[in-house]
Amino acid sequence: MFSNLTVVTHPLIQHKLTKLRDKNTATRDFKALVNEIAMLMAYEATKDLPLEPVEVETPLERTTGMQVAGKKLALVPILRAGLGMVDGVIQLVPNARVGHIGLYRDEKTLEPVHYYFKIPGEEPDRLYLVLDPMLATGGSAVHAVSALKGAGAQKIRFLCLVAAPEGVRRMLEAHPDVMIFAAALDRELNAQGFILPGLGDAGDRLFGTR
Repeated sequence: MFSNLTVVTHPLIQHKLTKLRDKNTATRDFKALVNEIAMLMAYEATKDLPLEPVEVETPLERTTGMQVAGKKLALVPILRAGLGMVDGVIQLVPNARVGHIGLYRDEKTLEPVHYYFKIPGEEPDRLYLVLDPMLATGGSAVHAVSALKGAGAQKIRFLCLVAAPEGVRRMLEAHPDVMIFAAALDRELNAQGFILPGLGDAGDRLFGTR
């Protein structure tokens, strides 16, 4: 349906996503599931990272192995819900740098309001993974990617748990070079801009707020 969208259909991700959708899932379990899904999705999003040879000593002999080449990966969660995905990816890539983009959605216009931006050093070769559990209207996602590009980022991928067609379309119209990874492409948005069937407000469910 969308050329730059990858829906990660691994059975473990789909199993955990179903538990995540359940309104009866407690905050503690919701946090754990978001972390687990983010880590599993990161495998897919980083499968084509460049490698370079490196010499190491095993207990028995010297050999040549492979290591990730280039600048360290950067994780950029969109505050606040994106924070819930950071630890899961960090478990996979412990040396990754972490930046933050602060955005919230105006409840009347459904457009993003920017309040914070701080990322690792602007390196054209660095891969930036933008993290946000929901890609709904696409406003925050487009704004975040635009801010990163304005700061010099050239390699950007967007990881979310659940996406709406409207949000994916808006993102790819604005940034056709960005690859999107989602655990599910849901049906549509409701009048309030929430994804259906979705999983509710990810930030509130992560942090136990309303």
